[in-house]
Amino acid sequence: MASLSIERLSTTYARGKVKAVDDVSLEVPDGEFLVLLGASGSGKTTLMRTIAGLERPSSGTIRIDGQVANDEPPRRRNIAMVFQSYALYPHKTVAGNIAFPLEAGRLPAAQIREKVMWAAKLFGIDHLLARKPRELSGGERQRVALARALVRTPSLFLMDEPLSNLDAKLRHAARREFKRLHQQTGITTLYVTHDQVEAMGLGQRVAVMNHGRIEQVGTPHEIYHEPANTFVAQFMGSPPMNLITEGDWLLGFHPEDAWRPDGPMPERHYPLPLTIRQVEALGADALVYAELDGGRGEIILRLPERGAAGLAAGESATFCVARERMRRFDARTGRREAAG
Repeated sequence: MASLSIERLSTTYARGKVKAVDDVSLEVPDGEFLVLLGASGSGKTTLMRTIAGLERPSSGTIRIDGQVANDEPPRRRNIAMVFQSYALYPHKTVAGNIAFPLEAGRLPAAQIREKVMWAAKLFGIDHLLARKPRELSGGERQRVALARALVRTPSLFLMDEPLSNLDAKLRHAARREFKRLHQQTGITTLYVTHDQVEAMGLGQRVAVMNHGRIEQVGTPHEIYHEPANTFVAQFMGSPPMNLITEGDWLLGFHPEDAWRPDGPMPERHYPLPLTIRQVEALGADALVYAELDGGRGEIILRLPERGAAGLAAGESATFCVARERMRRFDARTGRREAAG
């Protein structure tokens, strides 16, 4: 296990014209599970590949357990990387795939067999050791790739969208496996994804990336409830935070924070006089798409199914949000106003 420290790291292409990673600083303590979250092209995979030594940084410093690693080749960084494609050897069995890094390190045969069986049992694939990758499901291939990475006992785990090839049910099960794996091993893990559900469910902390920069680092609760700026506010959540123009400010609130009072407007609540445009039933919940009177913006509400009953397109209705649930952002810079 090891800590990871990144100081003012940049990775550029086309003679510095393209900044894939732009002046990123990040501290990952020993044993933490940190998620890099961002859309395609945000720089998260390039950052991970630079940490692994597969890309050379243009500037900045990478420290692994306190030691500068910029000039270390990938094999000397003691990092295990799991890719989206799994990258299994099709001609090798499951046992052969798991054993490959140990064989490359020339460990004794008995020790290799012991480690392969340990990793296979940990991921519940010990009954598949004689099979080839083509005989496995997507979820089983993913477990083989993880076992192959773990068997080396790495200092750092780097995972690049490892669940993106799985269906929704398998992704949910795999997230539980990742949690269990981290609890058992305590290996410092950097996990890349574009899926905010994965990020919120897996990460002890989340780093939100945009155009090569980190917009905010925090716990899932902090990222969701205290976004640093309007980018994070509108990237997180499904639907994301609503933003209402009020003078030089943008007022933000989550779709689930609005409700419809039965009587007079409660104290310290912000009124939302709306014209309903569409109601979308989702089973237990419903999404209400509406326009705020005065042309101050379109908003989306997430209501319990019974709370949306009777609402129809074209109708007017007044909702409200507790002011303590609202966040203020500078309309010019997008930065959130500090509390208090």
